[in-house]
Amino acid sequence: MKTAQVIMDTGARAAALAVKSARVDVVPGYPITPQTSIMEAMAAMVENGEMHARFIPVEGEHSAMAAAVAASAAGARVFTATSANGLLYMHEVLHMASGGRLPVVMCNVNRGIFAPWTLWADHQDSFAQRDTGWIQYHCSSNQEVYNTILQAFRVAEQINIPVMVNFDGFAISHCLMPLTLPPQEDIDRFLPPHEPEWRLDPAQPSSFSNVTNASEYAPFRQMLSDDIMASIPLVKQAAQEYKDITGMWDGDTIDTYRLEDAEVVALAVNSMAAELRLSIDILRQQGIKAGLLRPRLVLPFPAEDIINALPQNAQVMVLDRNYNFGHPGGILASELKSVLFGRRNDITVKNRVMGIGGIDLTRTYMATEIRAMLDD
Repeated sequence: MKTAQVIMDTGARAAALAVKSARVDVVPGYPITPQTSIMEAMAAMVENGEMHARFIPVEGEHSAMAAAVAASAAGARVFTATSANGLLYMHEVLHMASGGRLPVVMCNVNRGIFAPWTLWADHQDSFAQRDTGWIQYHCSSNQEVYNTILQAFRVAEQINIPVMVNFDGFAISHCLMPLTLPPQEDIDRFLPPHEPEWRLDPAQPSSFSNVTNASEYAPFRQMLSDDIMASIPLVKQAAQEYKDITGMWDGDTIDTYRLEDAEVVALAVNSMAAELRLSIDILRQQGIKAGLLRPRLVLPFPAEDIINALPQNAQVMVLDRNYNFGHPGGILASELKSVLFGRRNDITVKNRVMGIGGIDLTRTYMATEIRAMLDD
């Protein structure tokens, strides 16, 4: 029996290695900072024969997603990646992927969107695509990126809904961290070959995404809405089975730290949530019973798991790296308030927007901000 391999590598390379392990068939790609390293790595793997897939270099992100949709409709296991304005350029075709019930998996390397231009991370790009019908994971480490891409394929292909795996530009995409690579046999046990129930086939002509009447259109949209919510048990199952096979665990819909007796709960996603673990330790040393709740799954929002995880009478400090334009504060805070309303009236929710455009979020800075929020 082969053992796992431990290496040092970047988040971008972790993504590429996961896609290779998933035995993907087609990779349409277009470069955009800070995602480019993923496509460079995958193009090199295909070129040198390390990865047996069709790499399709295209002229822009709209074309990348159009090629992904076409390949998936033809029955291929498909991956692509983008960032920021590239994700915005894909917006139209994201709806085609979800409405067409195509299990594409895509990495979005989070970066602030224009104007003005920035290369650095915040979460406005992925959160701006909440209503496109994609499942969204948000990752806090290189290892989680690797693990989640494999789980994303599993979930996507079980329920035929595309999945977006998000992680921060540079803080994760370009930083080296230890990375455990399970044996390929274990990956193959977890993620069997893709066998779609339907595919475009010239030998058996069929219609795909044709024009419908209202009475036909509405049930399709309702089914997509229902099935997105029905993906939550599949996310949990995939996380548990991945743990059973590989021994690795990042949480399922949520991840927690020192939450059991917490009176103050920090809630955040991506790399800032990893740093927040250290902030929680600082607050504990200062006599504040603090804990962390990190939504790993952001869409669908894991309402029941969050409601059940929050301690009685907790004060929840939501740290958003985005703006909920038209409302005060950020999107995560609004999502949390909506699911708590009428269910957990003992919970107090406070919110700060921070880290926009890559402003550094250190353990001491976030601990200080949480202490200040307690006095608000």
